Amino acid sequence: MEDLRDDRDTWSTANCSVARAMDIVGSRSTMLIMREALFGTHRFDDFVRRVGIGEPAMAARLKELVAAGLLERVPYQEPGQRTRHEYRLTRKGRELVPVITALRNWGDTWTADDAGPSLLAIHRDCGEPIHAVLRCAAGHDVHNSETVLTAGPGLIRQT
Repeated sequence: MEDLRDDRDTWSTANCSVARAMDIVGSRSTMLIMREALFGTHRFDDFVRRVGIGEPAMAARLKELVAAGLLERVPYQEPGQRTRHEYRLTRKGRELVPVITALRNWGDTWTADDAGPSLLAIHRDCGEPIHAVLRCAAGHDVHNSETVLTAGPGLIRQT
């Protein structure tokens, strides 16, 4: 099986999924908004308070995340108040859980202060910490050294 890392200069990154994903979720505020949405935050004012960015920046980011399909706007109305919108995760947004879990795992290991991480994600059934892992479609846990990069259908070869 050919590993494309061995012939790196023959293929282009013009169709790179990592670059395209970073175009959507690559800013600090965007990842913190998604963290909060995954923690259950839904309302604009709560996002502003918990993420710590101003209202204009929050409005712009939420609009981008809705346009990208990670969040959806859902109307709600408190008694006697005007209709407002809250933000709910879409399937596409929920599928960032492993990404944010992996980022949190890395941060817990390499950036937490001496007291340790501020939060731990624990499996409700057994009480053990949750970690992101690489796993193949057949269900095997895979170490990075066991991976091979092969051509996908969208690979652009350089000439």
